[in-house]
Amino acid sequence: MSDQHIASAFDRDLEAVQAQIMKMGGLVEDAIRLAAQSLATRDEELAEQVRAADKSIDALENLINERAARVIALRAPTAIDLRLVLSVIKISANLERIGDYAKNMAKRTGVLATMAPVNDSAGAIRRMAKAVEAMLKDALDAYIQRDAELALDVIARDEEVDQMYNALFREFLTFMMEDPRNITACMHLHFIAKNTERMGDHVTAIAEQVVYLVTGQHPDEARAKADLTSVTTKE
Repeated sequence: MSDQHIASAFDRDLEAVQAQIMKMGGLVEDAIRLAAQSLATRDEELAEQVRAADKSIDALENLINERAARVIALRAPTAIDLRLVLSVIKISANLERIGDYAKNMAKRTGVLATMAPVNDSAGAIRRMAKAVEAMLKDALDAYIQRDAELALDVIARDEEVDQMYNALFREFLTFMMEDPRNITACMHLHFIAKNTERMGDHVTAIAEQVVYLVTGQHPDEARAKADLTSVTTKE
């Protein structure tokens, strides 16, 4: 097979994998939005849809990994092309984790629906999730367009998500101290808020991967985290 045929075959394979990435990204965007909506509206049926849809996200990650491995095995990509294939694997892994966090949010909707609302905490989390969803959309656009500037903008916006989380954390502490009956609900809400903040971290990792893919270098400075709560929450 000629070099030209090999190159065109590689391009076709890569386009197919990238199409799966965008499909997966769309499902994850939906999961973030619908999980936050189910929490704010106490819609347990919608929450169940989010949990069920996570299987499709996981299946796409597996498919992307299989296809990427096949490209590496059969096409013997150059160093630059290999970087592109590996970026696909890393981006899909981050998307899968974001989907898991959305599923975890949906899991707690049923529990919280049985408890008295804690101020507008669910609405605040929904606004935070909306910011993360917008970041994810732009990170995926940056990937497709090979736009390092847009990716850097996404990275910068994660600080806003961290600040939203910090504000919620302080509110939850206040609510728990004011009325011990709020403790259980606030613990669930804090877990959701922390998971949403972690979604932002994974979106940032996608954007950082885009910067590396386009420029060959990682973002210049280590990103300063604005999460000041020093709370250890397992993923």
